[in-house]
Amino acid sequence: MTRIRVTAPVRPTEDVAKVTRAVLNLFPDARIEVRGDSIIGETESLDRLRELIRNQKIRDAARSLLRRARVGARTSVGLSKQAAFMGRVNFSATSPLGDLAVEIESDDLDALIDHVAESTVRPKG
Repeated sequence: MTRIRVTAPVRPTEDVAKVTRAVLNLFPDARIEVRGDSIIGETESLDRLRELIRNQKIRDAARSLLRRARVGARTSVGLSKQAAFMGRVNFSATSPLGDLAVEIESDDLDALIDHVAESTVRPKG
């Protein structure tokens, strides 16, 4: 079982539709719900995120961040809301507008991380 939850704050200066579009650009299958000043999306698919990570050639960086943030069967990362709106993946520290908080939970998290961001480094042998 895989569960992905994306939470994004909507600041007073932001348009809810644009923040929703940012989430859907990375997670097109997400079921979106607006709760107060936040948008919450849930999905089981990381296919689009995987595609973008590969196209941007950031697999090793993504892999490292996903592994480093792991706690048990769950990992969490922040993604830039502005980059997501443009259809790009940018693992962010913090932004004044708030980031997309992505929580990934899986029965086999190692395999999921390998699928989303497989290593480009060949083992020495």
